Amino acid sequence: MTSPPPPIRPQLGVVIPTLDEEETLPRILADLTALGTPLEVMVVDGGSRDGTLSVAQKQGVAVIRAERGRGRQMNAGARAIDTPWLLFLHADSRLPAGTATALGRWLDSPPPCQAAHFAFQLDQEGPWWRMIERGQRIRERLTGLACGDQGLVLSRALFEAVDGIPEIPLMEDVEIVRRLRRNGGIDRIDAPLITSARRYQSEGPARGWIRNVTLLFLYSLGVSPAFLSRWYRPHGRT
Repeated sequence: MTSPPPPIRPQLGVVIPTLDEEETLPRILADLTALGTPLEVMVVDGGSRDGTLSVAQKQGVAVIRAERGRGRQMNAGARAIDTPWLLFLHADSRLPAGTATALGRWLDSPPPCQAAHFAFQLDQEGPWWRMIERGQRIRERLTGLACGDQGLVLSRALFEAVDGIPEIPLMEDVEIVRRLRRNGGIDRIDAPLITSARRYQSEGPARGWIRNVTLLFLYSLGVSPAFLSRWYRPHGRT
């Protein structure tokens, strides 16, 4: 009798930090399931009080708990799986089929820097949202900085070389991009990762945009993430 072929070892591990994401998590998990390629998906929860853990378990993905803090959660997830490539996503992101295809092409022939982010796109229609997207593109061109909403894919070897994700209360996305730029650069996959505009909607688009720009400016001047985090509460928490 012929033995069945051994299972294909996933090359890509997806880490999703969560905190009260029972509404958004099913959508990104469905996007990942639709990829049709072996993945290792790890949801890392920072103390949800809703049904986030139940949602993840019903979808059959691995779940661990970690101390709250996006950097700590991302590191815990990355070190709990064993894949040569890592993809960090926010729970309120969406991965369109075309973007997944672009990611697959990138992984087939990664550049020497071994790291990339996606293009930024919001899930709402209208001129205000397009203006925010254009502002982010301008910021990328001027500073080379991407935000966490744009995802991050990198090799495990590089993840370890830069000591993982910075475990700071805020701006961990900005700081990891800075580390990667110093270490050899970061590529841009020219396909959108779609992110929710819910925070802008709940706080007011203008107020949210001004707050984000101000926090980034103050961080660039050396203001500590602990101080800045007072003005940026986790979604859904009061």
